[in-house]
This record gives sequence, C-alpha cells and structure tokens, in this order.
Amino acid sequence: MSSPILYHFFRTPLPYARTLALQEQIHALQLSQRQLGAHKDVLLLLEHRPVYTAGRRQNQDSVRDEKLRLTNIGADFISTSRGGELTYHGPGQIVGYPLLDLSRYSPTMGIRDYICRMQKTLELHLRQNHGIAPCTSEHTGVFLNPTTKIGSIGVQVRHRLTTHGFSLNITAEPVAWFNQVVACGLADVRAGSIEGVKGRPISLKDEIPGLVELFGKLYEREMVEMDTSNEGELGQAVQEMEEEARRVGSWATAPIESPVP
Repeated sequence: MSSPILYHFFRTPLPYARTLALQEQIHALQLSQRQLGAHKDVLLLLEHRPVYTAGRRQNQDSVRDEKLRLTNIGADFISTSRGGELTYHGPGQIVGYPLLDLSRYSPTMGIRDYICRMQKTLELHLRQNHGIAPCTSEHTGVFLNPTTKIGSIGVQVRHRLTTHGFSLNITAEPVAWFNQVVACGLADVRAGSIEGVKGRPISLKDEIPGLVELFGKLYEREMVEMDTSNEGELGQAVQEMEEEARRVGSWATAPIESPVP
C-alpha cells in the first residue's frame, strides 16, 4: 500500500511569494530523497494574503498595467509557472497545494487523471457537504452555473512531482477582489462562493476535515495530519512558514473601487 499523504492546515493567511518558495523547497527535498524512497507526499491547505497571480502563458509586458493597478488597491502581484491565466487568492478562500509523487501510482498517474481527480474532489465537497450541485463546463475549474466560478485549478508537474493546485471560495470576501479583474481569461464569468449560495456565514476552518477526507478518497491514499515536530527538514520548513505568517501581521481589506466592466 502507498505511503500516506501528510496534510497541514495553516491557521494564518500566508504571503504568496514565500509560500511559493516553500513549495520549491519541498519539491527539492522530495527529489533528493526519492532515490532512497524516503520522500513524503504532502497536502498544504491554507489561505493567502490578497494576491493576484499570472500563469506561465502571460509575459511581463502583457500584465504590466494590471500589476500596477492591482498593487495600488492593496494586493500583491506575482508571476508564476503554473498553468492558467490571471487569478486571485486571499482570505476566505481555501488554497490546496498537493505536493505528490505521481510515480507512486501504478501505472504512473498522468496529469489529465491528476487534474480530473482534483476537480472531482472539489465538486464532491460542494455536493456532499453543502448540497450544492456544480454545473458542467468546458473550462477547467468548478462552476455554480455557466457564468459563476467557485473553484480554480492550476498545476505544474516536474519529474512526476506536483506543485501548485486548487482554490475554492468559501466566504464572500474573495468576490470583491475577483471583480477587479477578468479572472482566468473568462470575460463573461464572475466569482461565487459557498457563503453566497447558502446565504449564511461559513467557517473556513470547518471545511478542512471534509475536504481532506474526500481528497484521500479520490486519490486513493490515507490522509495523516502532519506532526511538524517529527518531520525533520520538512516539518521545520512548515513551522518557519507559520512563524513568518504571524510576524507579517495584517493584510489588505477587500477593495471598494469599481470593478472591471
């Protein structure tokens, strides 16, 4: 049987650039330990401080003006190597970074299967834990209806090791930030949230157990909460990230400027 996936939920919203560096650190650790079979598969669950991220299909020239405008309303702006286009991450949204070795599956799991299981995890979470029926779409991600998107997926696979991942809007807070941009290149699509559908407050941390359970089912792996004090360099890196997030302090509130038409 495959080794378990260790998961960790960060209680404080994390700065995106530093979290990206954490993913790279874990990726390098997995790569260096894989020959000995000592590497761990990890699922990081978190919220980000307000940040817009551009995907690898967008160059610096194409996003220069957007970067200036969006940083002026209080968000960070980062260009990344993930798939997809411009999107937003921030408080009120669960972000998941699965850092998995796809060669642990027999045969090795392909990227299409990997993404399909991720999408099904999010869709089943909405159905089973909230009674929300997602809408089928030709686009990657999770939609409430053809013009309302609630979840996004953007991944990278190198040496059969995964980085980046998914996001799911839990509270209504991310919606105002999404309204500032054409997210994921879809001009006629707006953001939605579980809270918006249910019409009542939703606790983000209460979503974690159900989401973790479904992730384990869809990827056919046991899920074990990480004991950071007992995971060597991996655990230390996660602890340092927790401490840094606490030191950074508060973050920007939702924008009040008029949304992009």
